[in-house]
Amino acid sequence: MLLSKGFEIEMYTGTPQGDVIGLSDRIVRDLEGFVREPDSRNVEYTTAPFCNYDRLLCALLKPRQKLRSYLRRQGNYTLIPGSTLSLGGSDRFYRSDPNNPYHSYIEQTYGTKVVTASVHINIGIGDPELLMQACRLVRVEAPLYLALSASSPFIDGKATGYHSTRWHVFPQTPAKVPLFESHAHFIQWTEAQLAAKTMQNVRHLWISVRPNGDCRPYKLNRLELRICDLIVEPIALLAVTALLEARLMQMFASPHLDPLQQSRLSTATLAEDLIEITAANERAVSRHSLDAELRHWQDGSKILARDWIIQIYQQVQPIAQKHGYSCFLSPLKKILRSGNTAQQWLKLYHAGTDIRSLLTQEIRRVEQQERELENKLCQPILVA
Repeated sequence: MLLSKGFEIEMYTGTPQGDVIGLSDRIVRDLEGFVREPDSRNVEYTTAPFCNYDRLLCALLKPRQKLRSYLRRQGNYTLIPGSTLSLGGSDRFYRSDPNNPYHSYIEQTYGTKVVTASVHINIGIGDPELLMQACRLVRVEAPLYLALSASSPFIDGKATGYHSTRWHVFPQTPAKVPLFESHAHFIQWTEAQLAAKTMQNVRHLWISVRPNGDCRPYKLNRLELRICDLIVEPIALLAVTALLEARLMQMFASPHLDPLQQSRLSTATLAEDLIEITAANERAVSRHSLDAELRHWQDGSKILARDWIIQIYQQVQPIAQKHGYSCFLSPLKKILRSGNTAQQWLKLYHAGTDIRSLLTQEIRRVEQQERELENKLCQPILVA
């Protein structure tokens, strides 16, 4: 049986020429299903959880088409790809809700480092101990999902030297978050952070992956992967999601697939060392994405991000095939072959395309692609 899956999608709004314009107050006022972020320049929508990938695709597309139609009526605005303020504006915060004290804290503490666009992938896991194991495994492999999704090589009209500028600047909070050994460990740790004010509330845990639920930290029902840059192409997003789901299914079938059990690092402080290795891997991937040299959590050996992804892909492809979603996993090979969004943009940039022209072309291409996908794939589902 397939796992339930849902997305939280943050996107910038702006002009067809790539300038980001804050419109979230209007959007949230006029459209159901959208919520504001602390800065008005991006807006978020959440899909309902689905097991079926076809329905998940349409759940991604339908709100976006509704939003695009609304934005056109507001003054020919559109949605802007990428995960950072590529053309400018990182010097100033534009509050979406000036009266929200949590937003005030975010602006005063982090500034525009948090004004990014991304996708959070949620996978339903009901058993809290199994969920903790899944979080341990996905956390040490989270850099691989960032490598596939990197889409923020520019900020303020300049190439930054990073493929994921977003993850390079994003304030991971609290500063030190352990590999949670059990649900009880997660509860105890969270209560301690809230008491110490290193977390302002239960949502104020900003790391690559976290356990989530309606009554955190006590009642949990899903894994939330937060590290990914915005994957604007729905088919590519589903491919990354399929890799994550198949990896989790592999873990369910192999109970010892757990960094705290399978790592062969000869150390007395295994959990802490795994976190250090993972943090270094995240830094390397934020700069070089698929071409980053990483250290494997199993034995500390060096491996390129793309080679590690290929290894996992080969292991889990039969699982996806058995459960009937290998066709959604297979587009991953195109990302590995052609590069992620950041790599494709940088190739054009280094060949002489300026950033504004690049974004303008991408805006048109993505909008056309979404329209074609909805017409070809979602209309038959709605009719059925």
